[in-house]
Amino acid sequence: MILIDFIILWIHVFSAIFFVGGSFFIWLVVVPASFKITDDEKMRTRIVGLIGKQFALFTDITLAILIITGIYNATWYLDYDISNLFDTAYGQTLLVKIILVGVMIVVMYGNNIYHGKRIMAMAREGRFDEMRRLRRWSHFFSYVTLGLLAAITILAVALQFYL
Repeated sequence: MILIDFIILWIHVFSAIFFVGGSFFIWLVVVPASFKITDDEKMRTRIVGLIGKQFALFTDITLAILIITGIYNATWYLDYDISNLFDTAYGQTLLVKIILVGVMIVVMYGNNIYHGKRIMAMAREGRFDEMRRLRRWSHFFSYVTLGLLAAITILAVALQFYL
């Protein structure tokens, strides 16, 4: 492994730590803590929404870095031969990881764009019953995203056993 490969791999791993760790932090710390901050549903939704929006700025950048560094890393992991993606156990594991990343991106951004904005608007308008129903769906897709992140992380670790 040459120095540039090491540096780009480190950037990839550090970005993954931020992306995955931050996502779990939001759901395991921020959301539960919001219930302890206030009983006012409108205020609680605003707090979590603003934190989520601020975090999204960083996750967008981090996700772009992960994709770029992931593509770079895949080239040398696959020994610069795309057929290894289909013909080797390592490549097939990497292919599953790539597919899960694609699914995770669609689920995460679909949820954020569709549910996130509607939930914030409903909270501003005081439509709390509708908002709670929509939030249940949003939480479901958020948990799916967290599950996909966990699976992607497991596959990333599994890939190290092929080296």
